Parts: sequence; structure tokens; C-alpha cells
Amino acid sequence: MSISSFAGVAPGADNGPGDSMERDLLVDFRGVTKSFVRHAGHGLLRQTLQAFFSSSGVDRFVALNNVSFTLSRGEGMAIVGRNGAGKSTLLSLVAGLSTPDGGSVRVRGRVGALLELGTGLHPDLTGRENLHLNAALMGLTRGETIEREPRMVEFAEIGDFIDEPLRTYSTGMMMRLAFAIAVYTSPEILIVDEVLAVGDARFQQKCHKRIQELRDEGCTFLFVSHVGGVVRDFCQRALWLDGGNVVKDGSCDEVLDAYEAAMNVSTTPSAASAP
Repeated sequence: MSISSFAGVAPGADNGPGDSMERDLLVDFRGVTKSFVRHAGHGLLRQTLQAFFSSSGVDRFVALNNVSFTLSRGEGMAIVGRNGAGKSTLLSLVAGLSTPDGGSVRVRGRVGALLELGTGLHPDLTGRENLHLNAALMGLTRGETIEREPRMVEFAEIGDFIDEPLRTYSTGMMMRLAFAIAVYTSPEILIVDEVLAVGDARFQQKCHKRIQELRDEGCTFLFVSHVGGVVRDFCQRALWLDGGNVVKDGSCDEVLDAYEAAMNVSTTPSAASAP
């Protein structure tokens, strides 16, 4: 198992078409498997150790099973699937928040992640302190952060609350700050996991406009959303996961049509069950 960045290419080096393809490849999953222990921590330490060393081993939930795909610079890819399909696990691997059990994950470029609300933000720090901390973690220098700070604060629309502790923020304020930080730190890869469902319609439109601007600048996207129209606006490709397995990988329209048809069939009562 491995998770790593791509090896850099020496300035001025030109080793032919393959070299160009390598530079454009930002995400590369090869046979990736990720599992979690079920009910970890619910029993006594003695019980946990007994289960671990028993012949049957621990009970594990396989979130991803032998998943492979690549994502190139400027591509937008939707990740679709029912709840528990493995979508958020896949995004966490790209973001570097977890490591695979098997296979390899290779990611190149600055990653901006909008995952669970509040991820990466500390409740005891002010909004401004969180902004500076997250920008530093994203690789921005102090000067770059100070230069971009006014745009982030203006976009977040939280006014004087920028200097108040995050624990005093509403859900919407926290989401707006997290989004502003993610999209104004010049990410090469932007990960969005349903977080745009939070907030009023006007701010959602503002977010969509900013995402489109990043698309026009060549940003790469991984997008999880149950709103088909939103996904189709930003993504050319889609990856359909079910039970941790890849069901289909192809054009966005093709995969979404197949997924939506399958979901309609699975949720429609059978004639035999009709009263």
C-alpha cells in the first residue's frame, strides 16, 4: 500500500509525449482497497485484543475494493453512488486524510477539500486565525495569505465575526468561511462533498460561479453531489461506486443516466407488492 506525490519533472526537461502526460496526471488510483474495523472501541480492551488475535480476526467493513482510475489536469469528475458506497472514503484518500490498506494512491498538486462541515477548522480559534492556519497548511506563504485575505473575508460574508471564535459561528457562516479558504488558495485539485447543499440559494449560486471561474482557470475537480444538474454543470466524467466497487466509469451523462435508471428501478415497488 502507498500514498504519495508524483515525482517532479526537472525544469526544461522534455522526454517526449509521455513526459507531458505524466505532468498532466494529477490523481492515480491503482487497485485501492480501504477497510474499517466495525464497532471499534465499543468493547473492553481485552475483548478487542481477543478479537484481533482470534482465528476469525476482526470484523472489517470494506469501503473501497480494488478501485482504479486516473484524473488529469482540468478534468471534472463526479463520484456517485448511494449512501455507504465509498464516495467520502475515496475523497479522504485523495485529500491525504487516510491511507489505503492495499494498492497505491498518487496525488500531485495543491488540494482544496470541502468535506464534512468544519473539517480542518478549530472551534477555539477565530475565523481569521483559522484562515491563516489553513492557508499555511495549503502551502501559501504569509505574504500570499495576507494578499488574499480580504477576498476570502469578503466572499465569506461574515463581517466582524472574522475575529470571533469559530464556536460562535452558525453552520452557514462556518461553511462560507471553509469554502472561501478552499477556493482562494489556488487549489490545483478541488474536492467538494455535498457541502454546497448548506446555505441559501443566493450563496449557492455565488459558490457555483466561483467554481466555474476555477474550472476556466484549469482547476481539476472531484465532486460528490446527489443533485444531478449541479454535477453535469461541472463534470465531464463520472465514477459510479456501489458497495466499494466501481460499477461504471465514463462520460458524466452516460454514467448518471445509468445510475439514475438503476436507482429508479431499485426504489420502485414491484407489481407483486402492490395492494
